[in-house]
Amino acid sequence: MQAIEHPVERLHTALLSTRKVLIETYQQFSRPEMTFLEEGLLPGNLLFSPITINSDSDWIPAHPEDPQDFQSFYINTYRRSPSSGRNTIYIQTIGSFGEGAVVAEQYVEWLKDYCQAFCYGLVVKLLPLVTVASTACSFRINGNTHNLQLHAGEPLNFLKKRKPRDAFCIVGITMIDLYPRESWNFVFGQAFLTEGMGVFSFARYDYHFYERSYAGPTKKKLKFQKKKICLTFLTFVTLTNEIGHIFGVRHCQWLNCKAPITYGQSDRRPLDLCPICLRKLQSAIGFKIADRYKASLHWIEEGADSTAQHSKPTQAFQEYKHWLYMCLLILEGEKS
Repeated sequence: MQAIEHPVERLHTALLSTRKVLIETYQQFSRPEMTFLEEGLLPGNLLFSPITINSDSDWIPAHPEDPQDFQSFYINTYRRSPSSGRNTIYIQTIGSFGEGAVVAEQYVEWLKDYCQAFCYGLVVKLLPLVTVASTACSFRINGNTHNLQLHAGEPLNFLKKRKPRDAFCIVGITMIDLYPRESWNFVFGQAFLTEGMGVFSFARYDYHFYERSYAGPTKKKLKFQKKKICLTFLTFVTLTNEIGHIFGVRHCQWLNCKAPITYGQSDRRPLDLCPICLRKLQSAIGFKIADRYKASLHWIEEGADSTAQHSKPTQAFQEYKHWLYMCLLILEGEKS
């Protein structure tokens, strides 16, 4: 295992920029916000740690690219920001998420609320579920897994026709595996960033996916046992990460952050952004950092207090809950 540690001075420049106008914009943060962001860059801080590389298949060694600091994010012509007339994120479910319709609907509702806390300040809405047949997508049976796959590009064409006028973006989610072209084994998702659209599959997060007896989500009930709780954690993290890409936030190479992703890395990523990527998202939406964290905390604690038949599976989010409290101690000026 290898740790990637950048000098504090380089991290500080990546956060603030070298441009006067962007430094002045940074100085519009409150004093507690600047303290929080800058202390997160210091070695040994309790909130943000260096990136760890476990194998050559991790994102950074497998996909060499220049790190995206705040300045390069801001000047990127493909960077997207919501406007007063286009400030809604739409989630379109494609195909079944399980036999139990009530449970599946509740699951997607939790996902919507989680996304709304992550993108605090924007509205997130669910579109009515559509069948796979209604998308008229091409499909195949994967020769390795023997599971059904949809061609990833064709749901995007379907989503483009259904994208509401007030949409900042529209994202399709499915429990059916995807492939981008015949020569590829699979892909987790695909997006048209300039169009504000993406489609993402959660199929390979199902622990039974690689079993020959796997029948897919249409043949079994969605139950929130231990493995399904892990599935919830991974799907929520993945979707918000991909929505971040639509804003123009690339894979993070600065600190341990939710922005990098490979299949093997998904369950060891933090649930939130490092200071540099957080500034990128904040510049697009304009939220107060503490308010955003409080919204995420409310999402977790609301689930713990639920008396509904199907309680929100927040067990996997307890470490994140503790982390949010630590962040708020700094942001609200209560750090000892």
